[in-house]
Amino acid sequence: MFRSLTSQLAGVSGGGGVGVDSSKKALSPALRPDIYQLIDGFKPWASGSNVSGTTGAGSAGGGTAGDSVSYKPLLDIILKHLPETKKLGLESFGQAESEIGLIVGGVTNMILELSKWEGMSATMAMRTWVDTLVEVHNAAVDETRKAQIGKGITRGFGQSTDFGLLTKDFTSRISIISSLKTGKSLFD
Repeated sequence: MFRSLTSQLAGVSGGGGVGVDSSKKALSPALRPDIYQLIDGFKPWASGSNVSGTTGAGSAGGGTAGDSVSYKPLLDIILKHLPETKKLGLESFGQAESEIGLIVGGVTNMILELSKWEGMSATMAMRTWVDTLVEVHNAAVDETRKAQIGKGITRGFGQSTDFGLLTKDFTSRISIISSLKTGKSLFD
């Protein structure tokens, strides 16, 4: 069940993953706060419970996943730290699953990037992220929406996550992988 995730993790070589400038050796001071801002903004956006008056970089401005525009503020934060993140093609506009997958992969990559400098902070952030994903999935009352969220999360972990960003620190690496496996098993 975890074969593809495990093989991706085992096949990761040194740095140089997607969105990583190997000449950049310093941690952005805004990375950790931006991760938590994205986590907070993801909840109402993905679940469809965004309040119309909510705006700002961490919210989707009152929209919901699948409306083709409300993921932009969340994506802008991701692009600030990982400018090489793939954007959605025209064929994916309006598909909640694709938009959720893009944001899930982006936030996961940001946490993996954080793990290079602050292993335990990244471990806690990954645990919070996976808990948020489970919470959003379980909170969906409409079965169609729940399926879209689950498929989007699986797509984000499987297709948009760059495991080349993962830390080499053994303890942090094991904790992060454990969190990812827990999250992935819930949505398969």
